[in-house]
Amino acid sequence: MEETTEIVSDGGDEAAPAADVENGLIEEEKNMDGEVAPALISIHPFEKSVVVAVGSELRLFNLEGNCSVSLIDDPSGPSHSDAIRSINFGPSGKFLASAGDDKLVKIWETSSWHCIRTVSADKRVSAVAISHSGQYVAFADKFGVVWLVGLDEDDAKQTKVDKKAVPILGHYCSIITRLEFSPDERFIASANRDFKIRITVFPKQPLKGAHEIQSFCLGHKDFVSCFAFACPPGCAHGFLFSGSGDSTVRLWDFISGLLLATCEVGAKVGLLQYNGTEDGYPPVTDLCVSSDGSIIAVVTLEDNYFPTSMVLSFSKQRLWMVMGASNLPTLSTTQLPTRIRVMSGFHKDPSDYNGHDPITLEDNEIPGGKKLLSELQGSSDVTMEEAALAAAVKSSMRNMLIKKEYALERREMRKRNRNDRKRR
Repeated sequence: MEETTEIVSDGGDEAAPAADVENGLIEEEKNMDGEVAPALISIHPFEKSVVVAVGSELRLFNLEGNCSVSLIDDPSGPSHSDAIRSINFGPSGKFLASAGDDKLVKIWETSSWHCIRTVSADKRVSAVAISHSGQYVAFADKFGVVWLVGLDEDDAKQTKVDKKAVPILGHYCSIITRLEFSPDERFIASANRDFKIRITVFPKQPLKGAHEIQSFCLGHKDFVSCFAFACPPGCAHGFLFSGSGDSTVRLWDFISGLLLATCEVGAKVGLLQYNGTEDGYPPVTDLCVSSDGSIIAVVTLEDNYFPTSMVLSFSKQRLWMVMGASNLPTLSTTQLPTRIRVMSGFHKDPSDYNGHDPITLEDNEIPGGKKLLSELQGSSDVTMEEAALAAAVKSSMRNMLIKKEYALERREMRKRNRNDRKRR
């Protein structure tokens, strides 16, 4: 929810003319419309293909065929025209969903790479998830409402999609930052910028609404940026890992909402001073966890290579990362620079450890090699120095992660501008 800060003159300075104030606010509003959008990466569960989203563009590479693939959009619906904020393969790999600031959710069938459905949302979309059964696509808008679309197959095994999305739950007036189904599909988890993780029972007839809250996972002291489920062998329900702007990763019994453990990430890596957050530690911006919880990767706003998104290939035990963003104010280039990196050599079982830590693969060692890099980065060689790109991305990400507080004039101007756009 937007907070209002009253601005009161002490009489010492002459007030600016109303027209100048309004013009300045309009210019700020235009700048905010171009908010930085982090580059995203998602990988097929069996590492058949890799997808990168940067700005409104989806870049796809087929690892099996060692070739780029052109997506075939829905002829009856619009294409992505604004920043994509979330991309996700379903657990079976049959579908990919993409969604973002253009208020579109697009569902792609991965055997043909046709868009089988375009759903128009009322608000900008901040997160999307596909159920483990492949029967549902859930997405969250920036007003805090979670919507659901049903997928089904007819007798000819042709996928059909229910035409309308229905609202099933809400974190009203708080932006949802992450959305995931539990591995057994009994629950749907959602996190927001108001420090909360909500675990909701996913009913047998979810299109009628999900009204039963199982638990709240409460304990983070800043926005929850990411979370992931893990289910070790012998564990009936599994656990939930979460990362936050408070520079911690926490482990939860999500059935009860009980906090089991807290890792102070900033302290662990020896970062005792940092200017990007109020408490002096870097925020956790992303994490990914292997299905059994044996591998946990965490990203903070630090280091020369700062992944804006990462994903773990469970089948090959490789960590895929991308660094980049659109609308970077410090870059004059019209291109959308990104940098792909891949790490390998993870050990699921500690007893298999041979003394060698995971390594970052050289460009020619990455599956797909320079051909893949050329497609997903836009070039096989990143023209901008990596450190310069990282600095630009980190600066913009810090600004994006700060919860904005608007003065009264700005708040009223934002409302008027939104209403003006609706009337056009």
